[in-house]
Amino acid sequence: MEETVEVRIARIHPDAMLPIQGSDLAAGFDLHAVERVEVKKGTTELLPTGLVLAIPPGWEGQVRCRSGLGKKGLILPNGVGTIDADYRGELMVLAHWIGEGDSFVVEKGERIGQLLLKRVPQIRFIEVERDALDETGRGEGGFGSTGRF
Repeated sequence: MEETVEVRIARIHPDAMLPIQGSDLAAGFDLHAVERVEVKKGTTELLPTGLVLAIPPGWEGQVRCRSGLGKKGLILPNGVGTIDADYRGELMVLAHWIGEGDSFVVEKGERIGQLLLKRVPQIRFIEVERDALDETGRGEGGFGSTGRF
């Protein structure tokens, strides 16, 4: 049986909409803008959702771009935004305009991103000498070392 995770959420804006799944099997929950915001070419704006979350310990929130907006040129400059379990500020979507035209207007009520919740394992780093690390076929190769195709 699938685990159900409860996330407490509060609306701090009268027009805030709770996150909703676009389809029964959607991984993410759509986030909506609570105000109209113009994102000018080459600039980054914070898009407010009017929501505050209490993500449970052992979990993180991930804010991702909606593919339809990304195709138009409204992207998340940090790729995926991380929301830590102890953050209690307003959930915002960081948006950057790289598309055609001088700006893109995000309308009030528009879907502006997707929220995913993911487990975060407890990690403990153990410091060792470099020669105690496993050898791999890749070794120190990075930044394109595995080729394009």
